[in-house]
Amino acid sequence: MSPHSSLPEPGPEDTLYATEAVPTHRRRAYWREALSRTFGAVDMSVPDEVDRGTIRTSLLGPMQVVTVDGDPLRALRTQRLISGSDNDGYVVVKLLSKGVARVEQDRRDACVQPGQLFVYDMARPIRLTLPERFQTKSLVLPRDVLGLRECDLRQITASPLARETPLGGLLSPFLSRLVDAGATYPRRTADLIARNVVDLLQTLADERLGRATADTPSGARVSLLRIRAYIDANLADPELAPDAIARAHHISVRYLHKLFQLEDTTVSRWIQRRRLEQCRHELASRNAAERTIAAVAHRWGFTSASHFSRVFRATYDVSPAEWRDTAVREPHIPVG
Repeated sequence: MSPHSSLPEPGPEDTLYATEAVPTHRRRAYWREALSRTFGAVDMSVPDEVDRGTIRTSLLGPMQVVTVDGDPLRALRTQRLISGSDNDGYVVVKLLSKGVARVEQDRRDACVQPGQLFVYDMARPIRLTLPERFQTKSLVLPRDVLGLRECDLRQITASPLARETPLGGLLSPFLSRLVDAGATYPRRTADLIARNVVDLLQTLADERLGRATADTPSGARVSLLRIRAYIDANLADPELAPDAIARAHHISVRYLHKLFQLEDTTVSRWIQRRRLEQCRHELASRNAAERTIAAVAHRWGFTSASHFSRVFRATYDVSPAEWRDTAVREPHIPVG
């Protein structure tokens, strides 16, 4: 494969590769190229006759979510390919949904079973073998977004996380649903969820590296991060409240409030803060003048425009209308 194959450029729509639309004699070459375009330059070994295979990709904030269904294959990324590639700045978090796999990186050689999750770094040599039909669901993250030190990242590569563990039991199904629904999230919501995903992966690294602390157990921390992602995805729902959130996650309201004590806040205050942040961002956007204050408030779950205006002013010391007018006059005003 060409060492210059790279991840697809960000675009407004999903990318879909499907061998069924390709003549039989061209499927093998098509499939190899599709895999390399998605995951970077590799020496790819696939069957002489490719029966069927699909790759679906979409963007989720700064990440790419990918689902692959395919026949057996072996992928080898060598130092030579890395040196000639422009996409070594990515880390892949992969969930094996069907089939079995073997992953080799950083002097580790691990067998992966269905339901297990593993991480590999595209900046270093890796060998991935999938000896039977398989399905994988992946997040492809820029290394700088993940925020791990090089030495820490080396400690978690090619080290499968079993779904039976407390952390794996939360993270594996969460990643699966996230990849499945990645294309449905609006861009603003996707950015919010992406930040929570990074927090989840950093928690995984902390647990593997023995940095989980007694006062923030990894299981509770991951539960909290998953709930925060759920809140961000449902901010527009005016019925979003502690009891509904607790039901959705099969926990008690009391335990939900206990989790948010880790953030030194309450559930309701967290929801209001996130709604205010999104309203503030939207009111500072280029086309904010086309929307009424009430419309923006309702879009992010506020049922009363007057209540929204009061809490906005109390939080930011300026009214929503004044903030919007200032942003229109000064388009480069910071909104972080």
